Amino acid sequence: MVNYTEEDGLESSYTYHLRQDKNGFIWIGSDNGLFRFDGKEFKQYGKKEGLKNVDIISCEPLPNGEVFILPFLNDFAYLKNGKMINLNINDYIKNQFSGTIPKITRDGNRLYLYGYTNPQNIFIYENGKVKRIPIPLDYTRTFGTVKFDFQTHNLYLHDGLKTEILVYNIVSGKKRTIKADKAGLICEKDNFLVFNNKGKIDIYQQSDPFHLKKILSYDTKEKIFYGVIDKNNKLWLNLQNGGVLYFNQSLLDNKKNLPPPVKILNNYVINNVLVDKDDNVWFNSRNNGVFFITKSLFTNHINLLVKNNSEYIKAIAKDNDRIILGYNSSYGAIIDKNGKIQDMTLDKDNKDENRSVYINHNTAIFGLSIKIIIHNFSKNTNKQLFYNIKNIVPYTSDSVFFCTANDLMVYNLKNEKLTTLFSERTYTVLPYDKDNLFVGSFSDLYKFNIKTKKKTSFLKGYYFSDLKKLRENTYLGATNLNGIIIFNGKGIIRKIEKSNGLINDQVKKIEIENENTFWASTNSGISRIELTENNLRINNFTQTDGLPSNAVAGSVIKNDTIFIGTSKGLGIFPIKKLLAQEKSIHKKVIINSVTIEDNEYHNPKENLTAHTNNTVIFNLSFLDYASQGKISYKYKIEGLNDTWQISNSSKLIFSSIPPGDYVLRVYGLGYNGKQSYASTDFAFKIKPEFWQTWWFKLLLAAIVTIILSALINSYLQKKRNKKLEKFYHEKKIAELELQAIKAQINPHFIYNCLNSIKYLLFKEDYEETENYLDIFSQLIRKTLHYSEKTFMPIREEVEYLSLYMDMEKLRQNELFDYEIHLSEGVNTNWVIPSLLIQPFVENAIKHGISGLRSEKGFIRVSFDHTNSTLCITIEDNGRGIQSKNESSADENSFGLKLSKKRIQTFKQLFETNIILEVINLSEKYGKQGTQIKLYITPYENTNLHH
Repeated sequence: MVNYTEEDGLESSYTYHLRQDKNGFIWIGSDNGLFRFDGKEFKQYGKKEGLKNVDIISCEPLPNGEVFILPFLNDFAYLKNGKMINLNINDYIKNQFSGTIPKITRDGNRLYLYGYTNPQNIFIYENGKVKRIPIPLDYTRTFGTVKFDFQTHNLYLHDGLKTEILVYNIVSGKKRTIKADKAGLICEKDNFLVFNNKGKIDIYQQSDPFHLKKILSYDTKEKIFYGVIDKNNKLWLNLQNGGVLYFNQSLLDNKKNLPPPVKILNNYVINNVLVDKDDNVWFNSRNNGVFFITKSLFTNHINLLVKNNSEYIKAIAKDNDRIILGYNSSYGAIIDKNGKIQDMTLDKDNKDENRSVYINHNTAIFGLSIKIIIHNFSKNTNKQLFYNIKNIVPYTSDSVFFCTANDLMVYNLKNEKLTTLFSERTYTVLPYDKDNLFVGSFSDLYKFNIKTKKKTSFLKGYYFSDLKKLRENTYLGATNLNGIIIFNGKGIIRKIEKSNGLINDQVKKIEIENENTFWASTNSGISRIELTENNLRINNFTQTDGLPSNAVAGSVIKNDTIFIGTSKGLGIFPIKKLLAQEKSIHKKVIINSVTIEDNEYHNPKENLTAHTNNTVIFNLSFLDYASQGKISYKYKIEGLNDTWQISNSSKLIFSSIPPGDYVLRVYGLGYNGKQSYASTDFAFKIKPEFWQTWWFKLLLAAIVTIILSALINSYLQKKRNKKLEKFYHEKKIAELELQAIKAQINPHFIYNCLNSIKYLLFKEDYEETENYLDIFSQLIRKTLHYSEKTFMPIREEVEYLSLYMDMEKLRQNELFDYEIHLSEGVNTNWVIPSLLIQPFVENAIKHGISGLRSEKGFIRVSFDHTNSTLCITIEDNGRGIQSKNESSADENSFGLKLSKKRIQTFKQLFETNIILEVINLSEKYGKQGTQIKLYITPYENTNLHH
């Protein structure tokens, strides 16, 4: 058995009762708190966890996940979602159970608590609350409480003096009696009652609420202090002087007598026995922790054909009828065909181990480490040969090989003659034809011819511990380091190693089942290897499959049964039963809790949420007790990584998981790598920190965009400001230049007018001079007024031109006539650059019509608007610009030069495109005169502003 003690984490030697909850956890009451065991780790609940009293007799796990705790002094508490909650029960309730813990009947999540003798009340516990039902019985003597039936509300009280059971209904108050023996109640379950009547065990079955029937009895001299009817309705009786009696028969079987019990752990006082959901058996001892045995091993032990065999077996062999065992001391045993075992003392003065054994007909040979003992059954005599034996190998029907530290010898069973074949350290040997042998040394395999004594090297570098013939020209070699070598007379055919599925590369012995199948014994268990056409089929068997131990010395097959010799006795199994083993473990991983930072969530539901900077810890259990703590976990987080990982720790710790939705998928791995039948899946979510959220990223992007935009705008604004500043200075310069141009225009025009006045005075035409001065004064005023403006309306331009040309007509004695024409598309309120037209009119008078001799001059000024363009035409019938001298004069006209310069300035300042076009009418139209055209664009039907 496995013994769990303080070294394993069970920090208490004195344990009381065992319970198992709905998930499969084992709960252990002890003098140092309550323990929960998952097959690998013990979790302790004591003072630190909130218990007022750590002397815990028992507990009751409930379907809703609560664990009701019963301390010795009745400081009742319950455990829920990892939190310890102490019940606030009045002192008088506690005093009802001051001598012991209460007797309990469970109905789902409801518990009925009442005293073992003369109960005054029944207390009902449910969902953290307790209520009381009084029992108004006047006890005149001591009544032992048998049970309470919550369905019928009947309380059963045993009256030992009257040898009857009082049945009291707590609802109606009615009383009835049932005839019973004068005995003490040992245990009860469902409708079974077990009484102890002075060494006689009587088992009753209740057919209805008021009738009992004795169904079985058993007489014993053992002192019994407690008993249990397990989940399979089998009876266990705890003995005061140590050990427990097990009756391997269900109480439901209709048999008259109980079978003789099996006594177990007779050196320990056992307080309680638990058969768990998987039929594994648990025993809690008074001062030696908890003992555990797997279902398969317990069943094998109980049903073993060979009784009382638990020695350390070092060698095993067979003949047609018997099996021979060699122990780890100078002892051995012979098992006959009926399963009867005969122990043999080989050397009572020494403790030499058996290395190899042999049995055939009348002879049994035990190869001890320093001697060989040959037992003759008919004579019942032992013969000793002093050799350091390594192996005993069958040769012929009447002879065997002795492989020793110095020689390879042949021993004849009939004449007892010993012959040395060659003197060399030999570990194993195998005949492969009449005259030739395979011989294995410490490091090589040789071919040896018996007749010629010639030795030939065959396979180098292999230490063979056993050699067997599988079939014709096919041999098996068990090696110390390289698994199994399959070879023929020419060389190696194939190797079978741990990488192929073999349980261990260090193989001790091989047993042949048939020409395609064999068994390999190792210190890690036993492997069955079946050779198929193209592949291997390997089944591995260990303690979890019922082997007494994984240290297997060898095996033998008789009929369809394999006998396996281990360090803890003999395992006997039908081969078909072994092969019917489950390929997976019918359990799933349990997620006990999930810890996120400092918050632990017990019995967690799916879709827990953490943040990416949180550490997430999954606390797992895989309740495969048969693996005896050799538990690991295969897991992956879907959405994060598709690679499966293996962990031996029951805590899976994850840090810095990126935001997202994930599923933890985890399998339990038991001993020998057997996997849970399905994965446990747990969905959880990792939320981003606020700086990882989309809205924060969007906000950050917006802020960055704003900052960049501000920086870019600032940069562009600086450039714009510099450009505007430059433009402003250029504009000021241009305006100053324009003013200078205007300043040039004014004195030029005045100079011309003064010349005219001078001319009139020279002619002494005073009336005309007065008229001229009047027009001149109006013209000067307007000139001064418009010279300060950049733009002026067309109507004012027309008035100004009319004044100017009227004055020029007076001055030149009606030299010309003029006409100013405005087309219908022209709005007289539109504005144009001020004083732009006058220089061209002046030029037409001075250089155009002034030179006419035979005809009167005519000047036409017209304003037209076409396609958003204002066209101003100044046309005269003068001489035109034909001659070079005249052309030069025209070009040198000061007014015309100023006008061209002004046009360029307007273009620069006001983004107004003004085109000047000078046309010689004689060249283009065949008539005399000059035409000036001014095109102003763009020119919409709105006023120009400056």
